[in-house]
Amino acid sequence: MSHRSTLRVAAVAALLASAAGIAWAQPAQQEAPAPVKATPVPPAPADLTRLAPLPKYTPKKTAWGDPDLQGIWPIDNLGGLPLQRTAEQGNRVYLTEQEYNEREARMEKSRNAAANETKANKLGMGNWVEMTGAGRRTSLLVAPANGRLPELTPYGKQMQAAGRSSWVKGQTYDWVDDFDSWDRCVSRGFPASMLPFRYNNGQQIFQAPGYVVISLEMIHDARIIPIDGRSAPPPAVKSWMGASRGHWEGNTLVIETTNIKQGASPLNMATIGAPPNNTIPMSEQAHVTERLTPVGPDTIAYEMTFTDPKVWTAPFTIQMDWTRNSKYGMFEYACHEGDVQIRNYISSSRAERAKAMNSAPKKGQ
Repeated sequence: MSHRSTLRVAAVAALLASAAGIAWAQPAQQEAPAPVKATPVPPAPADLTRLAPLPKYTPKKTAWGDPDLQGIWPIDNLGGLPLQRTAEQGNRVYLTEQEYNEREARMEKSRNAAANETKANKLGMGNWVEMTGAGRRTSLLVAPANGRLPELTPYGKQMQAAGRSSWVKGQTYDWVDDFDSWDRCVSRGFPASMLPFRYNNGQQIFQAPGYVVISLEMIHDARIIPIDGRSAPPPAVKSWMGASRGHWEGNTLVIETTNIKQGASPLNMATIGAPPNNTIPMSEQAHVTERLTPVGPDTIAYEMTFTDPKVWTAPFTIQMDWTRNSKYGMFEYACHEGDVQIRNYISSSRAERAKAMNSAPKKGQ
């Protein structure tokens, strides 16, 4: 079980013990973690509607001559950046100075929440939600120009309405297919796994001749990406993370992903500003293009374009700056080992419906 999961279990156990009147031995007082510092953010450009061009940078090379992207690149420093911008922000890629200051004031509370709770000998959301920054951008989305998701197709709307997950309010549960892949601790899916979340935002890149591996802290997914020119497997061969094939364009790693297994939403609702319920579908036509460009010794510009013409009326593009953090701890994500909630949801849903049926007036009464 991960350090983060352990904190959550401890918090729940303490609450249950308190409710039951159980006296638990208090652990030895631990030193509060140091407050999280904000990632340095460059000033906004004069034109707030134009995305700044990528800086020119020549990265060091691996022993076999590829640009070296290895390291830990967590995206918790983007956890407060919404997927979509507001309609009022229009085509503004960047916040005004006032908007930025207001956001920073909110983020500062989030950065210091864990340290403040530990210092007060408490556990709460501060030790759960790890959002340490957001930057000056108005949204993760940079295309369409309004920073908002395009419309779903009629098929996409129909499938979204029929979708099922534990995030759908009032839904009944009878079997495991009433839950999405993340509910079942299988995978957060792709490309949702590449987007900021409330916690477990660790990402680590490994390289070897002919391969790049992106290891993800959330549900311990690892994307093994050949860069030796091989083709993708036949369309019938699918996986939750898809089949990724990479190649170099100068210093930019370009990754094309197809063969994505349907059943996980491409956008996870726990990314701020994403659609609710985790029921947006993916079709067999889903295709993702990613571009990883080193733009400094400790920064990678990450761009993702998602295309699924059966579900969406247009493609959309997300851009993020990944910042190296060698001190970030990549913890085990033990989910299946304690996942009793699927059974509990089904049992309670059936019991609730049986109770309603038994209490309903009988004919003739």
